[in-house]
Amino acid sequence: MTARIPSIAVGFVVAATLALAPPSDANPAKSAAKSAAKNAAKSPDKSPAKSAHSAAHNKSDPGANTHNAAPPGAETGIPEPQRLAIQADLVWLNSYGEMGAEEINAQLVDQIKAFQRRNNDKDTGVLTDQERVALADAVRAKQAAAGWRLIDDSATGARLGVPEKLVPKTGAARTGSRWASAGGQVQIETFRLHEASLPALFDQEKRTAQREIGSSNLEPNSFVITGQQKLKKFVERVQSSGSEVRGVTILYDQATEGTMAPMAIAVADTFEGFPDPAALPPAGRKRGVEYGSAVVVSSSGELITTKQVTDECRSITVSGYGHAVRVAEDETSDLALLRLYGVRDLVPITLADDSGAGSVLTLLGVADPLGEGSDDKVRRVSAQLTDQGISPVPKLGFSGAAAIDAQGRFAGLVELKAPVVAGAAAVLQATLVPAAAVRAFLRAQAIAVATGHAATDQSVVRVICVRK
Repeated sequence: MTARIPSIAVGFVVAATLALAPPSDANPAKSAAKSAAKNAAKSPDKSPAKSAHSAAHNKSDPGANTHNAAPPGAETGIPEPQRLAIQADLVWLNSYGEMGAEEINAQLVDQIKAFQRRNNDKDTGVLTDQERVALADAVRAKQAAAGWRLIDDSATGARLGVPEKLVPKTGAARTGSRWASAGGQVQIETFRLHEASLPALFDQEKRTAQREIGSSNLEPNSFVITGQQKLKKFVERVQSSGSEVRGVTILYDQATEGTMAPMAIAVADTFEGFPDPAALPPAGRKRGVEYGSAVVVSSSGELITTKQVTDECRSITVSGYGHAVRVAEDETSDLALLRLYGVRDLVPITLADDSGAGSVLTLLGVADPLGEGSDDKVRRVSAQLTDQGISPVPKLGFSGAAAIDAQGRFAGLVELKAPVVAGAAAVLQATLVPAAAVRAFLRAQAIAVATGHAATDQSVVRVICVRK
């Protein structure tokens, strides 16, 4: 199978919902789950998984078990998830035209350089923070047309991109989650096996009934298989960690291939079977469960935190107190006001007009339990206020924490800005929302600020945001 990647356009993306065909078989991994061997693949999940681009267009013997020490394009030095995300964005831009996918891998650096030249930047082949943001911005309209969303799959623990407008029907699968178009022309299904051998599953999936294998590639901790099953094309990507495997299968009617061939690659290339729960999400992605801090500003249940902590929350919980509601927000200062109902005798922080001053700060916040602290204990962290922000950057969970000056006065609220994907690392920045901005926001909401006592750990709580 030597299919070529066609051009991508917003019109093609929207048109994917127009092709009509009867639903086909469910995820082929279901049958494999029954017969996968129980002996575990013990090696840790450290080797880079091969891109779905290469497997989708492997020109070698489709039955061969190909092993690559590193995928093409790895010479960029970019960690695998970020490299595939950059590669997927370039596919959205149609930077590669009708180039075969193995060529896409090999020419990743050249395409990055071409993107940089188009934006009048120096063609280094490695994206700066600003260039990575520019690339993400350039594909946003096309992704929006497809309803593209990077999500955490609660059923399997994996992360992946899903074109939700093309597959609006959602539900539970046997061992994961399932998304489908209205007529079943397109199906995306995740799966999770707790006890399985990756090589045995690989062989089993290739022998699935009514499958014609186009290409297959087995790595120490992952595999990719592409081909045709009955009247549908498919891409399957699976990763392992110890004896557990997690995977995704994308099936689509041949009539939708012009749109779905690159879309399937984008889904597969964004799939992370075992994401680090404490790692920073890449640009454009919010964590499924966000931990932050909030400061008590009234004894009757009002709290203040950053807007970013409480964006797109399905539910907000304050540890030790229960459910909270976001009642106001301010785009300019990036602040949000929360309210706890039925709570009394909270200890508000002092917000008198004599704002904290100086560069020496103490930060009062509650660390993310996935990173440093599993309890709700308020931690005090020393920091400096510089022209670039707060240094050192505090741990995850400190967004919304209180900053106190050397005299114990409230200096402002800590804001941890969403990370930017750089050439080889995610960069987290910490800034200070000044006390004056906090007071102005609260007064606009008719909240009387507290005075007369020093800042205390009792005025800081943990906030938990659960997103879709």
